[in-house]
Amino acid sequence: MGNAEFTLEGRSASFFTLGCKLNFSETSTIMRQLIEAGAHKAVKGEKADICVINTCSVTEVADKKCRQAIHKIVRENPDAYIVVTGCYGQLQPGTVADIPGVDIVLGQDQKGNVLENLNGLVKRDHGISKTVGTNDIKNFVPSCSRGDRTRFFLKVQDGCDYYCTYCTVAYARGHSRNPSIESLVAQARQAGQEGGREIVITGVNIGDFGKSTGDSFIDLIRELDKVEEISRYRISSIEPNLLDEVIDFVAGSRAFMPHFHIPLQSGSNEVLKLMHRRYEREVFADKVRRVKSVMPDAFIGVDVIVGMRGETDELFEDAYRFIESLDVTQLHVFSYSERPGTAALRIPHKVSPQTKHERSQRLLELSDRKTRAFYEAHIGHEATVLVEKPRRGMPAHGFTDNYIRVELDSAQVQENSLVRVLLGGFNAAADALTGTIIK
Repeated sequence: MGNAEFTLEGRSASFFTLGCKLNFSETSTIMRQLIEAGAHKAVKGEKADICVINTCSVTEVADKKCRQAIHKIVRENPDAYIVVTGCYGQLQPGTVADIPGVDIVLGQDQKGNVLENLNGLVKRDHGISKTVGTNDIKNFVPSCSRGDRTRFFLKVQDGCDYYCTYCTVAYARGHSRNPSIESLVAQARQAGQEGGREIVITGVNIGDFGKSTGDSFIDLIRELDKVEEISRYRISSIEPNLLDEVIDFVAGSRAFMPHFHIPLQSGSNEVLKLMHRRYEREVFADKVRRVKSVMPDAFIGVDVIVGMRGETDELFEDAYRFIESLDVTQLHVFSYSERPGTAALRIPHKVSPQTKHERSQRLLELSDRKTRAFYEAHIGHEATVLVEKPRRGMPAHGFTDNYIRVELDSAQVQENSLVRVLLGGFNAAADALTGTIIK
């Protein structure tokens, strides 16, 4: 039943998100739609009339967490109309619709149409699903959402055409697509007018921007840089083979921060081939060198997967040595997870869970050493920090342009302000440097 036929006035709604920043951004947009239609966000302890669950399916563990979350939400809100959307709902609609209490599963093409699928909030005897196949996911659901902190998340692209052998995202999200640059610039300007100082540019494969419109990611960021209402932009993640023009632009831009997140996935060329990644490690190393040559203080975060099928002990050791040699700041380490329907399942040599854990721990320890060294190299330097909303009872904090977390005296700073600080000692408990306000 469409939203014109019934009202959400007085109705309470709860929203639950699993997975990536893009999911959080999209959930925020769904929440805004329901609130504009009259609903209010349920407060703690209040039974919700509507529950929207935005799911993830990046790993087997993510699938399990989604099922657990759905069961828990149904149990806590037995009379609520339960809407499930997101990647797990797209890939396993029947499984999700069969969960007792679920009313409707909305695939990726329906994610922006929650209001039109509320059925007058009349619960169903059995869940139904509205999904289409991967090749039929064509629409783009816009999203520019404010997080709980000072930054906005601007979705610029959706879908992926890469089909890496270990990954289901291309199946769950559809082909790469994007809106117009003009519409994204307008959303960025609106975020600035609402008080946003920083925007994180999100998507599935944002460097592939332009498949729908014939332009490119560099065209987009050039135009966003002109939006004077925004002080800072961060690029959430970008493939190394799509970085060429971006590095030099960021180095000379007004508002794009010296902060990169680049997926490597493996430091072994043999494993990269098994993954069907579109570069060799030498390309990745070259991109890191290029970033550091024009932005020596740039923060570089790197995604790495351990335990991919085919990753022998020798290949992992080779990968480890390569990653150790890179001048990067932080590693985001993931254990390979078997995904139904992926080509990786045809690769022989399966890595045991214990070995995956051991490899993961070694890389996390390497990451800690690299991050600590990066932070300590900046002690005694001056920097500008964007102050974020502190958690209750915690000191104020914020991030420098190159993403160093800084703790500040709450009495001296105001949320969402840019302050100049002198960077002091490392606080291991908070993974932060202390900051002294420069008057």
